[in-house]
Amino acid sequence: MRLSTLSKSLVVTSLLAISAAAFAQKAQLLVYTALETDQVKAYQEGFNKVYPDIEIKWVRDSTGVITAKLLAEKANPQADVVMGVAASSLALMDKQGMLEPYAPLNLDAIMSQYRDKKAVPAWWGMDVWGATVCFNTVEAKKRNIPKPESWQDLTKPVYKGQIVMPNPASSGTGYFDVVAWLTLFGDQAGKGGGWKFMDGLHSNIAQYTHSGSKPCNMAASGEFVVGISFEYRANANKAKGAPIDLVFPKEGLGWDLEAFAIHKGTKKLDAAKKLADWASSKDAMLLYGKNFAITAQPGVAAPLANVPKDYEQRLVKLDFNYAAEQRARILAEWTSRYDGKTEKR
Repeated sequence: MRLSTLSKSLVVTSLLAISAAAFAQKAQLLVYTALETDQVKAYQEGFNKVYPDIEIKWVRDSTGVITAKLLAEKANPQADVVMGVAASSLALMDKQGMLEPYAPLNLDAIMSQYRDKKAVPAWWGMDVWGATVCFNTVEAKKRNIPKPESWQDLTKPVYKGQIVMPNPASSGTGYFDVVAWLTLFGDQAGKGGGWKFMDGLHSNIAQYTHSGSKPCNMAASGEFVVGISFEYRANANKAKGAPIDLVFPKEGLGWDLEAFAIHKGTKKLDAAKKLADWASSKDAMLLYGKNFAITAQPGVAAPLANVPKDYEQRLVKLDFNYAAEQRARILAEWTSRYDGKTEKR
């Protein structure tokens, strides 16, 4: 039987309506992140294999910028999820009532030291990222500059003008470095040994960057000899053939967690919970373990070629509450002392 023109038109209209409805049903999550751009794609692909009907729209910047943006939007939140942002930042947002507690399906597999302590956590960790010094062996040989073994070595005159590091106000890597130095050497409201160390380091700093990756990239390219960065970027650059050694200063290493939280007030709560369930899964942890030596689930990450086996034991004892509660004071003190050498945006 042949369809009339009117019947054909009705069929086409119905199909278009069905397609439009299916499209409209596809949830879209707005996810704020400080993940490296070369990680985001793999994580999104992994999630969409399990949940193809949830679209992720990423808003990406360095940790400090994303943290400031979230705090500025507190009265009118935009994000549905915060993923791959420092746990110290999420702890601060939790104290301000900005997070929606949720226990993902795989919470029991996450080590207790890498999650919010509450029974239904406001946030939980994905992986650890920690301090590494990128040291350009070729440029160092030209300039007769020795390889440092400790943080204190970097205050010696031989390194003057040869060190770059992230600004802690804009970079999570920079902030965990500062917190680690205050933990290791003392704080005392601006008068402790940590500040004395940073005074000495500052005299040798060429520039503070707005990115945790950039100092290692600058060292890798030979622009500077020493870049204070983190192990993922250092390991990735060395794997690409950059003439750098990875140095893990012997006093201890600053670190933080790339962590996950659902933003309170999201209208996409069901979709956000699905992303949380996936992001806490072993499949997701295996993806994190391709980039980092320590994942929040134990025994998942494969050894990284240039990272020592005892890496986890080298991490400083981090108090997330201290890092969150003292953030504003520490950054104000740091900025008043050292911000003059920060790169222009």
